[in-house]
Amino acid sequence: MNDSLKTLLIIAFLILIVWNLGAGLYYMLADKGQTKRTVNALTKRIGLSVALILLVVLALGMGWITPGGAGR
Repeated sequence: MNDSLKTLLIIAFLILIVWNLGAGLYYMLADKGQTKRTVNALTKRIGLSVALILLVVLALGMGWITPGGAGR
């Protein structure tokens, strides 16, 4: 897997996480607590965040990505 594809995958996860966070905020303001759409959106956000963390840990363990500092 090349570096641009790895970066694109991580950015796609981050965009989905922010999207679900925004959806949760919108549903919280629009529904005023009448539905469970806020809870569902925030649950998806947590699931995506955990999946991203596990994916990064797996990629580090398998050697697909390597940690690097800002000065590299």
